Amino acid sequence: MKPFRIEVPEADLAELRRRLAATRWPDERFDAGWERGVPPAYLKELAEYWRTEYDWRAAEARLNGFPQFVTEIDGARIHFLHVRSPEPGAVPLLLSHGWPGSIAEFQSVIGPLTDPRAHGGDPADAFHLVIPSLPGFGFSGPVPEPGWDITRIARAWAELMRRLGYEEYIPQGGDVGAWISLTLPAVDPGHVLGVHVNFLVTPPPADPAAFADLAPVDLARLERLKSFLDDRSAYMRLQASSPRTLSYALTDSPAGQLAWIVEKVREWSGAAKVPEDAVDRDQLLTNVMLYWLTGTAASAAGLYFEMAGTLPTASPPPPPPPPSSVPLGVAVFPDDSVLPIRPFAERAFTGIVTWTEFDRGGHFAAMEQPELLVGDLRRFRRALPS
Repeated sequence: MKPFRIEVPEADLAELRRRLAATRWPDERFDAGWERGVPPAYLKELAEYWRTEYDWRAAEARLNGFPQFVTEIDGARIHFLHVRSPEPGAVPLLLSHGWPGSIAEFQSVIGPLTDPRAHGGDPADAFHLVIPSLPGFGFSGPVPEPGWDITRIARAWAELMRRLGYEEYIPQGGDVGAWISLTLPAVDPGHVLGVHVNFLVTPPPADPAAFADLAPVDLARLERLKSFLDDRSAYMRLQASSPRTLSYALTDSPAGQLAWIVEKVREWSGAAKVPEDAVDRDQLLTNVMLYWLTGTAASAAGLYFEMAGTLPTASPPPPPPPPSSVPLGVAVFPDDSVLPIRPFAERAFTGIVTWTEFDRGGHFAAMEQPELLVGDLRRFRRALPS
């Protein structure tokens, strides 16, 4: 394992500004709002802010304030943050992002999770944090070969925790990170204390009797899942079928990469009108920068290609292997892309010990509602068997 520091050459930043200034914008003759995608007027203003006001060096310095390392696991470069708590009784917590996320998502939760005493909390709630960039994402860089699916990533995470000397740990994740976290007990038995997720897909079972006693709120969530699959999952199907074709546009055009991500932030968050209603503008751009600067649009999208056999479809497959006897905590944020149905979850996961329904927040919980996510992780830890 080697220490790592982010040091983006000034020439790369100058090239970004040049490309943004030279963007060829579509000729939109009427205002359709967000109905047809990201509005040109909004994206032009955000891109201009990115070009002239956003301070990457400040973002870079903040990220470099956390200890970072790189190592090679199973032939792939793995970049990760490793932030140890000052508290001797801290529990290792492995945080996994998804798409279109990055390690930048977790900046606001690192302090409260590792040092609750300094943030007005109970030192007994402290965690040691391991926050990897997924293979193919950000500074983990493009993967050297195909085959990096959810199970292979979970095995790499198990090896990473072993190398760090953690005998027991808690995986946590949202989006694809939730799938990875839920898979870890199966690939690393005996070492996972429990799993916490803030995203859970609960496909309807084949048994018609399962629908008989669903509450109205659960029926509404079932309709929401159907609507997502029918009308809002084109990005997923495109990345699962032709990630390389898509990547030419995203790798060549920063405005294209920006639009591809900000649309999802708006759709999957508590944003009232624009993404910045839910996520700080500079933090949003820092997340986009980790895709742009590393040129990982293709390899990040490629994870969906690897997952193509397990992605939700009109006839979804079962979820990943349940953690059986391993305790599970579920945090439900109401503005997420899809919401879990608890009776279906309880059919698949027998060890649910906490299930928290929040009144605000969405898919990017660590950026949108860091205090709520931190509080739920603390509750989940306290609910684990001693």
